[in-house]
Amino acid sequence: MHKTMIYPVVLALGLSACAKQQPASAPAPEEPTAAEADAFIAGVNDDYRRLLPYLNAAQWAQATYITDDTQMLAARANEQWLEYLSRKVQEAKRFNAVEASPDTERALLALKLSTANPAPSDPDRRAELAKLLSKMEANYGAGKWCRPDGACLSLPEIEKIINDPAQPPAARAEAWAGWHATARPIRADYQRFVTLANEGARELGFANLGEMWRAGYDMSPAEFEAEVERLWTQVKPLYEALHCHVRAKLNARYGDAVVPKDGLIPAHLLGNMWAQQWSNIYPLVEPYPGVGSLDVTSALKQQRAAEYQRLLAEFKGKPSARDLAELEHRADAAIAVKMTKMAEDFYTSLGFPKLPDTFWERSLLLKPRDREVVCHASAWDMNMQGDVRIKQCIEPDEDQLTTIHHELGHIYYYLMYNPLPPLFQAGAHDGFHEAIGDTVTLSLTPAHLHKIGLVPAQKTDPKAVINAQMKWALDKIVFLPWGKLVDQWRWKVFAGEIPPERYNASWWALRAQYQGVSPPLARSEEDFDPGAKYHIPGNTPYTRYFLAFILQFQFQKALCDAAGFAGPLHECDIYGNREAGRRFMDMLAQGASRPWPETLEKLTGTREMDGAALIEYFSPLMDYLAEQNKGLSCGWQADAAS
Repeated sequence: MHKTMIYPVVLALGLSACAKQQPASAPAPEEPTAAEADAFIAGVNDDYRRLLPYLNAAQWAQATYITDDTQMLAARANEQWLEYLSRKVQEAKRFNAVEASPDTERALLALKLSTANPAPSDPDRRAELAKLLSKMEANYGAGKWCRPDGACLSLPEIEKIINDPAQPPAARAEAWAGWHATARPIRADYQRFVTLANEGARELGFANLGEMWRAGYDMSPAEFEAEVERLWTQVKPLYEALHCHVRAKLNARYGDAVVPKDGLIPAHLLGNMWAQQWSNIYPLVEPYPGVGSLDVTSALKQQRAAEYQRLLAEFKGKPSARDLAELEHRADAAIAVKMTKMAEDFYTSLGFPKLPDTFWERSLLLKPRDREVVCHASAWDMNMQGDVRIKQCIEPDEDQLTTIHHELGHIYYYLMYNPLPPLFQAGAHDGFHEAIGDTVTLSLTPAHLHKIGLVPAQKTDPKAVINAQMKWALDKIVFLPWGKLVDQWRWKVFAGEIPPERYNASWWALRAQYQGVSPPLARSEEDFDPGAKYHIPGNTPYTRYFLAFILQFQFQKALCDAAGFAGPLHECDIYGNREAGRRFMDMLAQGASRPWPETLEKLTGTREMDGAALIEYFSPLMDYLAEQNKGLSCGWQADAAS
């Protein structure tokens, strides 16, 4: 995830208190000119460069130091930034009929769509919206599940239970329910947020906030919705085949009473709090046990343990309990930095620059021992001029290593387009931004993981290929329906098709329809299970991730072609190829300055998003699944009404 568009802060905007009243006989104002439109956009770009560093600093403080004070400062900051943005959008309407240059027209639209949280023009409602946004995000960051034994666990600690397939189903269900209960307090807040954000969207000329979100793709909202459906239809058979196979494996392990042979899979058994990716249950579904070791997590944990032993050996005297705790913390910090440098090395091997010194000085790579933070990983462009950071509570496991590669994709996108005017400092569309780092992760092949010392050398073995593909599929294919349904729910909420009294029921209806999963426990409208996922209280549009999981394979195929790779797509590793890197950087440098089909064509040679490369990548696994699923009752019945 990357953090863009809204960056709250405390600042003085210097609004004029009043304006001169014109006499009744004053002549009508002259029509604005193209030159005035150019000057207006230049002024907004100047404002962005001047204000955003302060805006970002306030939100960074709130995310990395959760207190009542930082929440208050962030809320006030957000209010003032939303006021500024709303004012500039209103001023921009003067130029609606002006025949401006293509760049200025594009910048005017970008300004209009530059926030996921359009604020009402009424000052009281704008202030209320800002407070709600800060409150909901802080609730997520500080959420804890307090068990009957008195222990209170944060999300990363709860995830260790959910993610572990060795834990009994009852323990995982209890942990799942504990985390989801943390979202209940914001149910009413979210309902009010929807009202206020829709009001802001209507003031900008959109029917609701969902329509506004769908307007940022160089096509009409209706055309974009159809495009998302086309892509889902293209890749849906892959998910259905994988769901069928995994359900059969889980049924064999847990029995009909826990996992039905032909129904929905209980969400808490899939190795992820939201059942959005299932790679943690790979040991339960590994096609050929023991063929081609891919235990990256164990390798990282061993490196962390070795660092601790090194620190302990260097310690002079007998360490106290406090000393030992400090050494543990230093070992954690060392492996977090080492994993981040592994990811940096991949990018620099392609010709990208080294990360600036300030990245290492100012990023948060480890959960602090002395305060609450929002551990959800994110990448930050603090000043649009090179102060880039990530915020991630890194632990030594494979998922975290993959996430670092993903976050650095955002960081390098920032650095590549920083020379552009601020209004064009964004992805070609938001799916591009999410796809960059994920494209790089596709080169983390077994051969590459061996190259960097994380797995043993792999022999050429078709069974090892299937194992490797299964592991990736539990991440890449499994995500697709989740990536689509989160905004399907919100679009319906914003449009009023899902009323507040059906928030939770409709959420689970969509999850049944798209994912084929069910909650582990009975749910009611007292619950607010959507709010247990960061992007709902954080109000981050989510379809970008669905698009990214399509685009990353399309990008990878183009980069592999540029690198001259002639083998199967799933074996391609672009590490060290400067031609692929040059093509990659050229695309990133375009930012949002051109319509995304042009930017896509620059790298891939086509102007259309396409799932064909994803299907090609997983063709060995799909052949395997077709054989495994013979005789099984695939698919599921779900009430799709929402």
